[in-house]
Amino acid sequence: MDEKTIIVGCKKGIAKYQKALVLKYSGMLMTVARRYSYDKSYAKDILQEAFVKIFKSLDRYEEQGAFEAWMRRIVIHTALKYFDKSSFKKEHHGLENYELSQDVPKVFLKFNEEEIMNYINQLPDGYKQVFNLFVIEGYSHKEIGEILNIGESTSRSQLARARKILQNQLISAKKQTA
Repeated sequence: MDEKTIIVGCKKGIAKYQKALVLKYSGMLMTVARRYSYDKSYAKDILQEAFVKIFKSLDRYEEQGAFEAWMRRIVIHTALKYFDKSSFKKEHHGLENYELSQDVPKVFLKFNEEEIMNYINQLPDGYKQVFNLFVIEGYSHKEIGEILNIGESTSRSQLARARKILQNQLISAKKQTA
């Protein structure tokens, strides 16, 4: 079944097309949800709520731009609502004095995607959200600021701190395996 047929059927509320949409896109959307959650059970909750929002909002989808991108945005926004933004703004982990290096160590090339995602998931919530939105989803700091209701400079500093934490974790992990 092609995407356009599924969309039309879902807009009419036909169950078989709704099922087809879930089956076709749940894997990709679950990957997005996992990036913003602590574990798989949170990701499942996020995905379920996102699908409810997708079906409720489908009549507003104007078929401009990629349908997958439209659904990804819904999943991202749903995931971000799971986290208290006030605690995000108050995060301080003693990182203010870290020197931020622009060099990318070769150690980053020695880990697979799953290992790196595990380290990303260990980041404090705010850092993880900014890191995912900027590095993985491709949002600008201005867009991140609007989504998370923070300043662009806060987004930049959270990203720099997230990168520094990841860099230190990966270097430590590599030293332990060496």
